[in-house]
Amino acid sequence: MPHGIRRIVLDVLKPHTPRITDLALMLSRDERINGINLSLKEVDQNTESISVTIEGDDLDFESIKEVLEQAGAVIHSIDQVVAGKRFVEEVTLQPENS
Repeated sequence: MPHGIRRIVLDVLKPHTPRITDLALMLSRDERINGINLSLKEVDQNTESISVTIEGDDLDFESIKEVLEQAGAVIHSIDQVVAGKRFVEEVTLQPENS
C-alpha cells in the first residue's frame, strides 16, 4: 500500500473564476485524493487568496500544481506536508518558565 505524501496544505492565489466549488471538483478527479478543503482567506478586486488542504495516499504535487495552474491559480507557498505510514500532527512547544 503506498504512503508517500498524505496531506499537503497550500497557500494559493486564484482569479475569481473558477469558483472554489468548481476548483474543488477539478482537484477531486485525481483518484489519489481522498478529501479536499478549500478555505477562502481574502478577496480583492481581481483575485482570491485560498488555503488548499488535500489528503490522500501518495499525492502527486506536480499533478496538483498542474490542475491549479490550468485554473489560473498560483501557489504562493507549501505550508504543510505530511508523509509516511501515519499522520503526525504538529506539536507546539510551550516556553519554559523562568
